[in-house]
Amino acid sequence: MSGSQGAFRIAQISDLHCGGPYFEVSLLERAIAEINELKPDIVVCSGDLTTFGFRHEYLTAREYMDRLDCESIVVVPGNHDSRNVGYVHFEEMFGERNSVLRKNGVAIVAVDSSEPDLDHGQIGRGRYVWIEEQFSQEQSDLKIFVLHHHLLPVPGTGRERNVVYDAGDAIECLQRSGVRLVLSGHKHVPYVWRLEDLFVVNAGTVSSLRLRGNTRPCYNVIEVAGSKVDIWRRHPFHDEVKLVSFSLDTLEYAKYTGGIEDEVTAKT
Repeated sequence: MSGSQGAFRIAQISDLHCGGPYFEVSLLERAIAEINELKPDIVVCSGDLTTFGFRHEYLTAREYMDRLDCESIVVVPGNHDSRNVGYVHFEEMFGERNSVLRKNGVAIVAVDSSEPDLDHGQIGRGRYVWIEEQFSQEQSDLKIFVLHHHLLPVPGTGRERNVVYDAGDAIECLQRSGVRLVLSGHKHVPYVWRLEDLFVVNAGTVSSLRLRGNTRPCYNVIEVAGSKVDIWRRHPFHDEVKLVSFSLDTLEYAKYTGGIEDEVTAKT
């Protein structure tokens, strides 16, 4: 790993799709082995652990998630997980669909954005107050929001129809809460944006061969060292690419293309 020693690490995996025809066991096993070598402080799984939400798929997903050598794991369901009343199995095997984790100055609020048997997502105005309350309860150096669906359209994914329905209001809620990082999945296409003071990181699929264009299975690693945050994309069995670095103090950031610094923008 090209990151710094002693950093607080968060690994983000997404879209495992256990049980489906495109599920590739070797990719998931390799990713888990690589993540365990990193010894992350937190692992985030941003949904779609299963393909059809069936119990046997959840059992497979649970088995693999249990192989992660990390005490702090945050999991939200995706649209595939909520098919066929699959959210019942999620609650049984993974716990609450909305959760909060606070560790070493990092606060993570994770929300179920799925709707049963529908591909689109929604946060819902009834949860905005709850989200803001969770982020305001303790002083945190880094506030992270996790959901399955993406808040912004993802390039290279075709017709856009699956953005969170209330994305505008949800983004405003996160900005009021002082959130700096949003982690999501869903479209199997990784991408990174900066939207005002938010850095939105969309993960690709870690273990499905249902891929768009030239994308490859991957997962993300976030490193926090002091006020500096570095975000990497890693490909199981292969290489890693640095995506973005930013300062929690100044919000100055550098975005990278192909591992090369592309631009540096300071907050004005």
